[in-house]
Amino acid sequence: MTPVELSRTVLHAVRRAVDEGELRVVPPEKVLVAPPGPGGCGDYATNVALQLARPAGQPPQRVAEILRPRLLRAPGISDVVVTGPGFINISLVGAEGPVGLVREILRCGARYGHGDALDGRTVRLRPAREVRAVVQVEALVRILRSQGAVVHVDDHDGIDDHDGIDDHDGVVVRPVPAPADPARLGPDAARWALLHPAPHDRPRIGDEHLVQRESNPLFRVRYAHARTRALLRNAADLGFGPEPGPVDGARSLLRALADHPRVLVAAATHRAPDRLARQLVAVADAVPPLLPAVLPLGGEKPSAAHRARLALADAAGTVLAGGLSLLGIDAPDHL
Repeated sequence: MTPVELSRTVLHAVRRAVDEGELRVVPPEKVLVAPPGPGGCGDYATNVALQLARPAGQPPQRVAEILRPRLLRAPGISDVVVTGPGFINISLVGAEGPVGLVREILRCGARYGHGDALDGRTVRLRPAREVRAVVQVEALVRILRSQGAVVHVDDHDGIDDHDGIDDHDGVVVRPVPAPADPARLGPDAARWALLHPAPHDRPRIGDEHLVQRESNPLFRVRYAHARTRALLRNAADLGFGPEPGPVDGARSLLRALADHPRVLVAAATHRAPDRLARQLVAVADAVPPLLPAVLPLGGEKPSAAHRARLALADAAGTVLAGGLSLLGIDAPDHL
């Protein structure tokens, strides 16, 4: 069971509890599952009970106990434990937890997070007469198709009378226009400058997108990807390769990787490529603490721990490259 499938299973349990009258609350649009935090157990955990407690008018522990038996009846779940103020910890049948997550990413490659959340949906996109709208539509086509949607792009004719969704489910993409021509930044930096801000925010078209330093989010994303590729090359020179296994001290990175499929679904559902851009920054910012311990030092020989860290770094680089590709941005192996 992938994180996305588990998220849907938890959401289904919430909806069943509502339908059966045990919870009086509007079910959320999405449920976050991630590797357990301190004090947790199992393969994944969710805070959905804390999220629903106030609107349901019940303590979060009670909400969690309402959901627990429904989750235990779901295929693929072996155990459900409630910890702390109401966190639901889930163990999967035959799952390896974070190790299984890394295996899944390396198995899927750049298609990790692609799914069928919008399977059978037809979406018509029509960009406004402005470069940012055109770039956003190009990214949305790829993101929507990654979730199974059938996408058609209409021309610009007749969109001035529309502000959102028309009678034919045609979505007019009309973000705040760019204040200047971004072409001088080059194709990759220009796309990032137009896609990273939320559609209602005014994009900045300046040299800050070109500088190679930590203040530039695009640089951080591409640098983290390039570092993971360099580690793979260096490890090959030392005679070892990636092999998924337990990794200590990488909880933030594992959480970001586990969350990637959910973010892709949200970016597609809400027509928001900026959500994917921010997710890539979150993954990239969680990579650096892992890097110093990936390769053996001095006379140290490669161990299972080194192979496991290398596999996790490889998985992070894979997610970064796949996400950038959906945005139409290159992920170079060398920076």
